[in-house]
Amino acid sequence: AEETGVAHVVDPFGGSYFMETLTNRVESEALDYIHKIDAMGGAVVAVENGYIQQQIADSAYQYQLEIEAKTRIIVGVNKYEREEKAPINVFRVDDSIRQVQIDKLVKLKAERNNEAVSIALKQINEFAKNGQNLMPAIISAVELYATLGEIADELRAVFGEY
Repeated sequence: AEETGVAHVVDPFGGSYFMETLTNRVESEALDYIHKIDAMGGAVVAVENGYIQQQIADSAYQYQLEIEAKTRIIVGVNKYEREEKAPINVFRVDDSIRQVQIDKLVKLKAERNNEAVSIALKQINEFAKNGQNLMPAIISAVELYATLGEIADELRAVFGEY
């Protein structure tokens, strides 16, 4: 009730006025963003210029400030919190597992057909450059035991990293 604001209205669904107002506000603000992005030249340009990432970061920062100032109520986080903190059992991974995984990866790369993997990775690169469906090439590479990192490297080489 506190987080949504529904409790501030006598009958939130009576005539749907409250819900329609919220819906209209969301639609209006979304259209404002769409028009702003269109004016920049579209979503791709907005992403390339860092606009969308910046808006997300700004929004997350503002949201956190509101929570900390208690102008945005999150029940159990900044209001109606438990006095006693429940013990947190943090899962810890034994660092020796890292070496076990590295050893498995070295063994895999030594035992697979690296020439075939190289050809499959080049095919992923070509498909990406030509705008072709990547799934058949990725499946072929995976069946030859190409690693996720190797596949991602090929895609990053073509598309870059955002």
